[in-house]
Amino acid sequence: MNIPVITGVIRRRILLNYRVAPEAVARILPGQFQPKLMNGFAVAGICLIRLEHVRPKGLPSFMGISSENSAHRIAVEWEDGQRDFKEGVFVPRRDTDSLLNALAGGRIFPGVHHHSRFHVKDDHGKISIRVEADGEDAPLVEIEAEESKHFPADSIFSSLEESSRFFEAGCVGYSSRPDSCKLDGLLLKVPEWSVTPLEVTLAKSSFFDDRANFADDQIQFDHALLMRDIQHEWHSEPAMTGEGPSG
Repeated sequence: MNIPVITGVIRRRILLNYRVAPEAVARILPGQFQPKLMNGFAVAGICLIRLEHVRPKGLPSFMGISSENSAHRIAVEWEDGQRDFKEGVFVPRRDTDSLLNALAGGRIFPGVHHHSRFHVKDDHGKISIRVEADGEDAPLVEIEAEESKHFPADSIFSSLEESSRFFEAGCVGYSSRPDSCKLDGLLLKVPEWSVTPLEVTLAKSSFFDDRANFADDQIQFDHALLMRDIQHEWHSEPAMTGEGPSG
């Protein structure tokens, strides 16, 4: 699925990250993917992102749209045709508060986008976000967090810099199309990549907290990162043919 280059501003982006037993995520991944590991753990999480002035490159910013979005992600590696390994994320679910994104997702724009309600407070360094999927009473995602200067000492990453490099390298996302075995690829380009620590006091996810998906001893919240006010572009990546789960 080819799209023109899309540009805009990342007004706020939160990467909420979990460390997970590799065998737990392997059951979810299409067969060509394997978990990208950090110190023996798979890394999964949720990207919560506010986009503004989003439009095809070349159009003036006032013609762009704004939206709140979330994507459940799993860091992955795969082998290309030259037997080289590439890295990125597999996205089992995307949500948006934009009806346009929901209608276009999986049809005009890569990746199915579920329409959901986003309740956001972002003030004086404190952030709370609640995502409610249409037709569901319990929240899909709920977080409370505060900007911080300190990276958690108990993370599987040794430093903020190591975490930043890990996620910057995984900017290609693959997700499935409706009624198709194809996986659409999307590349996020951020010329001036910059993250800061985010101290999380509450993190709930109906997907990651579901013990039918992950047992208590298979998943644990690790850390969160914050990005603000950064120019970005979206580029198409070649589609893949999906395979059955690898685990």
